[in-house]
Amino acid sequence: MTLSDPVSKTGIETVLSVEGLRLDLLGSPGQPGLVDDVSFEVRAGETVALIGESGCGKSITALAILGLLPAVVAVSAGTVLIAGEKTTGAKARRLAALRGSSVGTVFQDPMSSLNPTMTIGAQIAESRQLHLKESRKVATEKAIELLELVGIPNPRSRAAAYPFELSGGMQQRALIAAAVACEPQLLIADEPTTALDVTVQAEILELLKSIQERNGMGVLLVTHDLGVVAGVADRVVVMYAGETVEQAQTEDLFASPAHPYTRALLSSVPQTGKRLKPLPIVPGRVPPAGAFPQGCRFQDRCSYMVPSLCLDGTIPVAQVHPHHESRCLRIDEVVRSERTP
Repeated sequence: MTLSDPVSKTGIETVLSVEGLRLDLLGSPGQPGLVDDVSFEVRAGETVALIGESGCGKSITALAILGLLPAVVAVSAGTVLIAGEKTTGAKARRLAALRGSSVGTVFQDPMSSLNPTMTIGAQIAESRQLHLKESRKVATEKAIELLELVGIPNPRSRAAAYPFELSGGMQQRALIAAAVACEPQLLIADEPTTALDVTVQAEILELLKSIQERNGMGVLLVTHDLGVVAGVADRVVVMYAGETVEQAQTEDLFASPAHPYTRALLSSVPQTGKRLKPLPIVPGRVPPAGAFPQGCRFQDRCSYMVPSLCLDGTIPVAQVHPHHESRCLRIDEVVRSERTP
């Protein structure tokens, strides 16, 4: 189930559609439904945040969208469309053509993403040569322009530098320049600021926003940082143990979470002006692959769990109100308790 056509900032087309995606972990111990019944959309000009604790399935979902799953994980159901083109089941050559042209990617560790044997300029130019068929000279000049666009000083000299000669912040900026070199319609940013200090983090997020406004691309932001989500996301998709458990506009989700997991996440964020008050925590941990429980996957950590309701069967996604969904059988109680002083 997906949200019912939320209106984006631009009001134009969907650049990413994930519908009923299911991934199976093969081998032993295996896990059917490692990711199960995942559905969401990203529209042109909007930022959708995919959030949850480590181990909830965010990054493996992003890899499935890109067609970069490891050999031990397979798509067993569902569809992914990028810019209207179905990519689930597509040939490797076609997927390679889409990566860089229709969809760009920024990962959290630029040093593992950038090629240490190539100059920064050559790595950015390579994408334009491959996808746009530009000459090396033209692509190199464009790479210098892109380095200037992302705020790297002395872009011409930096284009001739190798990754190890740049600071972490400049490496991430260079990686962003490479990701948007061909003006993709979709950008997937997987924890793009985790390894950076707070000041550089803010600069990188502002940079992504300015490029988005310039190019009108959709952004899927994979993160666990709720502060980042509140500042940049238009909509939020919450994942837990491989399932999407809540989706809503950002303001609605922060104001009135409708799933116990979302509520627990928001409650555990430190609040200003509350000295000497113990910080709430989410008890327990995300169940590992191979040990997902029957029924609600959050049952062992949930204060709203009722054995007769939550321990068996499939928990469906329910509509809270237009553009707000929750995978919970006790939505009314969760929302009511959130409003209780």
